[in-house]
Amino acid sequence: MLQTDISFKRIQQLAIPAIISGIAEPVLSATDAAVVGNIKEFGIESLAAVGIVGSFLSALIWILGQTRSAISAIVSQNLGAGKLKDLNNFPAQAIYFNIALSIIVLFSTYFFVEEIFRLLNAEGIILSFSIDYYNIRVWGFPLTLFTFAVFGLFRGLQNTFWPMIIAAIGAALNIGLDFALVYGIDGYILPMGIKGAAWASLFSQAVMAIMALIFLLKKTEISLKLKFPLHPEIKRLVNMSFNLFLRSVALNTALILATREAADLGKEYIAAHTIAFNIWIFTAFFIDGYGAAGNILGGKLLGERNYSSLWKLTKKVNLYNLGVAAMLVLIGLLLYEPLGLLFNKDEKVLSIFYGMFFMVLICLPFNALAFTLDSIFKGLGEMGYLRNVLLGATVFGFIPVLYFSKYMHWGLIGIWAALIVWVAYRAVALLIKFRRKYIPLIGN
Repeated sequence: MLQTDISFKRIQQLAIPAIISGIAEPVLSATDAAVVGNIKEFGIESLAAVGIVGSFLSALIWILGQTRSAISAIVSQNLGAGKLKDLNNFPAQAIYFNIALSIIVLFSTYFFVEEIFRLLNAEGIILSFSIDYYNIRVWGFPLTLFTFAVFGLFRGLQNTFWPMIIAAIGAALNIGLDFALVYGIDGYILPMGIKGAAWASLFSQAVMAIMALIFLLKKTEISLKLKFPLHPEIKRLVNMSFNLFLRSVALNTALILATREAADLGKEYIAAHTIAFNIWIFTAFFIDGYGAAGNILGGKLLGERNYSSLWKLTKKVNLYNLGVAAMLVLIGLLLYEPLGLLFNKDEKVLSIFYGMFFMVLICLPFNALAFTLDSIFKGLGEMGYLRNVLLGATVFGFIPVLYFSKYMHWGLIGIWAALIVWVAYRAVALLIKFRRKYIPLIGN
């Protein structure tokens, strides 16, 4: 069996398409935020609503979208072990598993949407806008999770090119539709405001799902015909997904608490936090491209039991991502003011944003290490440890710092200090685990 290629060229071949496909979801939310934030009437309230709903939807997508990583890990490990043909009916079962989960969650939230957003401190017109926006966007949830499941299969097969094509078209379509539906087109389309942004995202998600289906059927030999009995790997998928589910609950507890505390400070503060959060999410998915390469190749190397190359790969992708983080920090410093103006023109909102955006930039190098190692550990199937790390980071890192900063009246800077501690905790814990478990296996 040929050894897995971990050269600079091969890593770029996987990472660059993964970056483009990875930023599609944050581009949907960021575009919505930027477009509605510049509506002449109720721009601040619309931006605040998109921020609140966006954080909640991101939570749902991240919680259940983790099955993509589990699917990718299983497929890539079987590929490395030369057992790919043994998977037979696993892909179809995994996809239907994802769709079923999404439908359950959709209906468990749809009828309680007002209560959910009141818990996030939305009130008045912001609450009304949040409900309008969510009630449309939520129907894209099963479409996104279907697309994610297909992306997981492609990643396991060492292919990030097809997801890139799908995601790029979806993101471009969303941007065009946002402007057309939110502001309207004279003589053709009436302005729809925040509802237009929701419809733009939903339509884009539907197009991406259809394209994912076409690529799956035309470019692979995978069948979507559901056959029984259940494949033995489904048990491992469920186990991995359950651990990732618990992990994502902890992850999103932190993000939702951050949004809740920002909303409690006032509408200008939640608007400024929304700008910062959308930029942070965009950079996080940008950084995750090299993490995806580590995930894909790491799982295959584990299947081959090639621990020496696994260690080399880990060093390479972390170094590359630190370089990407440094580049993003530099861009953030150069575009410090234009980035705020892109989302909103209100002087108070911008003043608050400019007073805390440096915290987002400080967070980026920690993101690079934490997210890269996180992706590699997913490829290695270390879902239980990832769960424990996130629980620890949230309970012992994020929450104490968040409420201490609230007591000290540090405002958004305190909220983002808690997020930096939260990410740094994860980076250190994963570094320690890798050194203790995998480096000793080199030469075995």
